[in-house]
Order: sequence, then structure tokens, then C-alpha cells
Amino acid sequence: MDTSRDAWRALWALMIGFFMILIDTTIVTVANPSIQQGLDTTTESVIWVTSAYLLAYAVPLLITGRLGDRYQPRRMYLIGLAIFTVSSLACGLADALPGSGIANLIAARAVQGIGAGLMAPQTMAIITRIFPAAKRGSAMALWGATAGIASLLGPLVGGVLVDGPGWEWIFFVNVPVGIVGFFAARALVPTFEAQTHSFDWLGVALSAVGMFGLVFGLQEGQSRDWAAWIWIMIAGGLAVMALFVVRQARGAREPLVPLGLFRDRNFSIANAAIATVGFMVTSMFIPLIYFFQVVLGLSPTQSALMTAPSALVSIVLAPIAGRLTDRVHPRALVVPGALAASGGVWLYLALIEPGRSVWLLLLPSALMGIGSAFLWGPISTTANRNLPPRDAGAGAGVFNTTRQVGSVLGSAAMATLIANRIAAEMGGGAQAMGESGAGLQLPAELQDGFAAAMSQTLMLPATVILVGAVLAAFFVTPRHLEVEPAAAADGARRASEA
Repeated sequence: MDTSRDAWRALWALMIGFFMILIDTTIVTVANPSIQQGLDTTTESVIWVTSAYLLAYAVPLLITGRLGDRYQPRRMYLIGLAIFTVSSLACGLADALPGSGIANLIAARAVQGIGAGLMAPQTMAIITRIFPAAKRGSAMALWGATAGIASLLGPLVGGVLVDGPGWEWIFFVNVPVGIVGFFAARALVPTFEAQTHSFDWLGVALSAVGMFGLVFGLQEGQSRDWAAWIWIMIAGGLAVMALFVVRQARGAREPLVPLGLFRDRNFSIANAAIATVGFMVTSMFIPLIYFFQVVLGLSPTQSALMTAPSALVSIVLAPIAGRLTDRVHPRALVVPGALAASGGVWLYLALIEPGRSVWLLLLPSALMGIGSAFLWGPISTTANRNLPPRDAGAGAGVFNTTRQVGSVLGSAAMATLIANRIAAEMGGGAQAMGESGAGLQLPAELQDGFAAAMSQTLMLPATVILVGAVLAAFFVTPRHLEVEPAAAADGARRASEA
């Protein structure tokens, strides 16, 4: 299928579900206090509402990408969307179902994550099949813009719904959207001929065990005070993933992850670069939301609205970035995008202090939007530009896995750093902050220390995305850009001979 009207209709149908699963990654963040109060549970339990989703989403990604290659990406996408939609209804009804409300919610969120894990790789795999390599940039720009905007809008949508009809509606709203997305994808996304693949079940087991140990350890480390068993889980996860790689290289007749994909330099660099983007986006919002609420005294909805310029600028610039991605070298887009994003975080760092005008704090958000528009789409396009259709799902699974692991790393690192800087800057005031509750404004005498701690933590995401800029500088010229100038020169030569 070429970049015809049918291909674009299929892409828009896919983006309905893709947007929904990504926005659910961050939408719960502002609802946690309300969920805790509504279900009369502990802070540790309510944190698992997010942790269960992220774990179940991240762990199977390497497997579900290959499942799409074998059983058709459209079929796996629809199965995942159906699971996600039904489990969203169960999340909203958690307190009305038999048993413990919080246990029901955590279980339903885990099932939601499984549905999301089935869906995510299929979107990239289908784009790889319906758009030719030379015209894939605009399509992947929409994919990337959807990913970036969803991560930014999650807290905003969550704040509006929590402050309005209640926390249950952050899940209920998925039901009509999921139904529309299911029937749209069923009608508009084409069915592809199934690829003949054997399935490496030992590889499946090694991948699942290794990813679970690694992601769980990183995700829960701070809340468990980095106990010895957490480090054992992380080390064990890394060891099992090493065995998985050895299995893929030597033992599997047909590997889940064809390691030959990494011979494509741009694929390898794009995977590393998207991990830095996921790290930055996830980690930077934690201290910012705390600053907006605890120091400036903003409500959850008002705090989320502070990110609106980023989302709006990304929406405007994403189509431009997409068209440019098909025409210019990827490093000409990604390097400036990463520098702009880093500049936005450094500007936040400089502006964070008590009494700062909220209008001034919208400037770094807009700068972040400029950077985001030239990161998500161009990196994603560069990663899958040369993927053979036979391995499209496997490549998409790897890409989504590295993005998700980057996000988990960012969350874990930021949680540890925040605790460290609060203790250093506030001393005994840290206890008063804990007693005040996250959504209540701190006493004036504690605000300077807390703002300084939040400012210092932003050095981490600002630096990590600079690593992404350095990585992107090593992108090589995509094949379609090598072919087109050669074809143009050949045409000119023939014209002159004629």
C-alpha cells in the first residue's frame, strides 16, 4: 500500500488506540491522592496502580512484536485494544466489584498493561508495511507526535477528570474511545499476509523473566530503599537478558529479536536515542509537578495546564518535522531537537523559585514542544526506515522496549535523586514536607529549600537528553536519500546525452 488516502485512514484509525494506551501511562499520576482516599488504601498500594500497568506493558514488548509478525499485526492490535478497553471498564468499577477495591484496580491495571503491550509494536509494524521507506517520515511524524503529545496531555486530562466527575472517569473515558478505535481499525487497517515464523519459546521465557526482574527492580527500588533483594533482582534480570541475547545469537532457529537488525547503524542509534527521550520526559515531570503544587500552590488541573504550550507547539510543528524527515538527514532534525529540549529543561532549572510568575514558566514548556516535535517522529522514522517487512514487528518491539526501559530508568533515577536533594536542601524540613502532603502548599520558610532541590534534580534529564543529541550526530545518510540524488544525476546525464 502506498501513501494513498486508504493508508492515511488506516494510520489515523491506529492512532486512536495508540494515543489511549500512552496517555494512560501518565494520566494516573495526578489521580493517586484521590484514588487513595476513595479506596481507603495506603500510599504503597496506590503506587502499584501505576507500577502494575508499566510492568505489564514493558515486559512482553519483545514478544508481542514478533507475535504480530507471525499472526498479523492487525489481529494482534485488535486483540490488544479489546483487552485494554474491557479492563478499563473494570478499573472504573474496581470499588463496585466483589473483593478489595484497590486489589481489583491493581489487577485490572495489569491486564490493561498486557493489552497495551500487545498494541504498541503493531502500530509501527503496520506503518512499515503500508508506507514505502522514502515516504515514511510524515507517517512516523504522526506516530511520534501522538507519543509525545500523549505523554504531555496525560496529567492534564487526568487533572480535569479528577477535579470533575471523579477518578473513576480516567478509566471510563477509555471505553467509548476504545470501541470507536476498535471498529475504525477493523474497517480501515488492511490485513496482511501472515509471515511464516517458528517461535522460540525458550527465548520467550528468558525475555519475560529478564525483563520482569530488570523493570521491577528499577521501578520499585526507591520505594523499597534499594534493599539487597532489589539489587539481586536487577542483577538477575540483567544476567537472564544476557542469556537471552546469547540464545538469540546462537541457539534459536528463528530468534525473537533478529540481532542482524542492529547491523543497521541508524536502527541501533535510534534505539539508544529514544531511550534518552523516554528518560527525559518521564523524569522531568516529577519535580515540575511537585514544584507547581507544593511551592506555587496550583491545583492538579492548573499544574497540568502548565505543560499545554509544549503539547500545542508539538501539534503545530510535527507535520513540518514529518515532511522534513523524508527530505533531509536525520541528524539535521534530531540534534537541534534534542538541544532545544535540553534548553527547555535548563530554562526550567533557572526559573524554579518561589513566587515565580506562572506566565514566565510557560516559556520553557514551549521550547520543550519545539524539541519534542523534532525528536519523536524523526527518531522513530530513522529506526524503522530500513526494516524488512518480515521483521517489522520484531524491530518495533525492540524500539518500544528501549523507549519504555528509558522511561522506567528515568522514573527510578529521579525518585532517588529527589529524596537525596530534599534531604540535602531541607534537612529537618523534609519531615514537615512529608506531613503537609503533596498537593498542599508548603509554609513559606520551607519553599526556598524545596524549590532548590527540585531545580537541582532537573540537571539529570537536561544532561541525559544531551547524550541523545551526541548519539544522533552519528546517524548516517538513509538509503532513500542516497538513492534519490543518484537517480536525479542519472536522469540529468541521460537528458544531456539526448
